[in-house]
Amino acid sequence: MIRDDLAALLHAALEDAQARGDLPAVSVGEIPVERPQRPEHGDYASSVALKLARAARGRPLEIAARIAARLPSSPLVERVEVAPPGFVNFWLSPAWLREQVAEITRLGPRFGAVDLGRGVRVQVEFVSANPTGPIHVGGGRGAALGDCLAAVLGACGYDVQREYYVNDAGSRMEAFYQSVYARYLEALGRAATLPPDGYYGGYVADLARELAAEVGPGYLDLPAEQATRELGDRAIRQMIAEAREDLARLGVRFDRWYSEQSLYERGAVQAAIARLRERGYIAEREGATWFVSSALGEDKDNVLIRSNGVPTYFSSDIAYHWDKLAERGFDWVIDLWGADHQGHVPRMKAAINALDLDPQRLHILIYQLVTLKRGGEVVRVSKRAGDIITLREVLDEVGADACRFFFLARAADSPMDFDLELAKQQSSENPVYYVQYAHARIASILRYASGEAEEGGEHRPPADLLRGEPDLSLLTAPPEFALIRKMLELPEIVAVVARDLAPHHLPYYAQELAAVFHGFYRDCRVVSDDVPLSRARLALVQAAKTALANALGLMGVSAPERM
Repeated sequence: MIRDDLAALLHAALEDAQARGDLPAVSVGEIPVERPQRPEHGDYASSVALKLARAARGRPLEIAARIAARLPSSPLVERVEVAPPGFVNFWLSPAWLREQVAEITRLGPRFGAVDLGRGVRVQVEFVSANPTGPIHVGGGRGAALGDCLAAVLGACGYDVQREYYVNDAGSRMEAFYQSVYARYLEALGRAATLPPDGYYGGYVADLARELAAEVGPGYLDLPAEQATRELGDRAIRQMIAEAREDLARLGVRFDRWYSEQSLYERGAVQAAIARLRERGYIAEREGATWFVSSALGEDKDNVLIRSNGVPTYFSSDIAYHWDKLAERGFDWVIDLWGADHQGHVPRMKAAINALDLDPQRLHILIYQLVTLKRGGEVVRVSKRAGDIITLREVLDEVGADACRFFFLARAADSPMDFDLELAKQQSSENPVYYVQYAHARIASILRYASGEAEEGGEHRPPADLLRGEPDLSLLTAPPEFALIRKMLELPEIVAVVARDLAPHHLPYYAQELAAVFHGFYRDCRVVSDDVPLSRARLALVQAAKTALANALGLMGVSAPERM
């Protein structure tokens, strides 16, 4: 990355200045290199002199000047200036910038990838909704965030596994089983009563009718408890199959679907509690089994086994994370949880600590709620009641590309409004359309240049337009350099997303890149009677096509050739 290259130049200059006695031999640590807010301050700037001032006991402006004087020459840099109160400002070489046009095209799908992970094993666990209902729109946001993070981490050299934790155990499952059985009885004309804590959504009645049509009245002859269990198992398998289908439509596929029930079946939950007991973090009181998390700084202890003998979901979560971190040995585990799990974060970290695992190996990313709007009116979402807006419904209405782009467009910790009408617009007001149109426009230019006239087109480009190597030195216009500079930001954006686990930087970048391209297209005619210049500009738009496609690809959004 450019920032790393400039930081290396500054490090070499600092070492040289210290060796010559121009600066005292003090440690600087990581050298900051940032993009200035104002272009007149250069392409990049470093505040390293300000960082050094106290330890070096000097004025920042003088320190900056001494560092700048020792900078090695580099084809990357055209000029360097020192600016108050102590910045070292860099302007990139136009010749070097032009060379990057060919380099971006040469790298192709690999452009934007950065080597940060170096094979570190990472598990990204996301969605993980109870299989007691269809995936709702909030789960869709978690799916887009998790899948994008996994893609970016993979592009950064991490060994990534995507996982869905199926919450198929516990009291909510019993309530769902009983709800399905009651609706099954109703579908066959029998009187039935839903449990007070059951699921009243219309999807349960629909599912029960499908089951009744499939298996017939045979379950009426079984004891109610057995029929409830067997029908419930069938219903859960169907709900999981529908979740797989919905997520596949969103472009999300998992390497593993992990059953919570399997933790109980193989004794992993009791084994995890036993480990905590050995380490002195279990207490028995009020007939229940408690995790003594207060000993680790928590405000209160947490129940693992209720007084009725039923485990809490926290107990299976502890066993699950032991499995991920200790048994399967992931170096880093990233969980994406909905906002309603915020309070679960500190006690989960405490449990990891109590198991003598490094809590830093677990990162929990909380994403906020989605508010659906249509025509300014809020579309109500309720999973228990009948008025539920599912991910499937939103996919049917706006498509996977708009879903993913909109879900990613806000920081995960910010609530988001999803405007269904905007997502369907074919105009520059719709951000995903705006970005995809830029890619399609480039594809159209390249088809025209190759001699494939667009439908209804009468004019043909020069026959030899794509022959020979482009002379990139002909790229001199400010819009051309603006486009090159914006393309070269992609590796930095990818690194920021991976470092901060913040996918929202990608859609912002894609919109900025599309805007810069549209500006270039407005101001610079790509194909003209000037064949050498046309060749150079065609090379530039080919590189822009690569950058746009790669940014969209990391988001899981398609890059259409025609629109």
